[in-house]
Amino acid sequence: MTKSDIIKEVADGTGLTKVEIEAVLDGVILSISEALKRGERVDLRGFGSFIIKQRAARDARNPATREIVRLKERFIPAFKVSKILKNVVNKSLLRGF
Repeated sequence: MTKSDIIKEVADGTGLTKVEIEAVLDGVILSISEALKRGERVDLRGFGSFIIKQRAARDARNPATREIVRLKERFIPAFKVSKILKNVVNKSLLRGF
């Protein structure tokens, strides 16, 4: 499912226009991005949490050249699924949708 698919599905379900839905979705994504940039955790009950994970500096190997390169410490955004969403997905997939 793509962003445009989500916009179409929400527009069909709510009666709002695709332009309005796209503006709201862009606003939600921007808000989540800004919170993560500030180092904040974003919790959406029943869905999951957007968090920042710290990756330590380490040595890695370039598979093409076999050269060892040093990777710097870095921070990456991650998503942790809520138990509720996990259970909903498991139940629906176990039943064959």
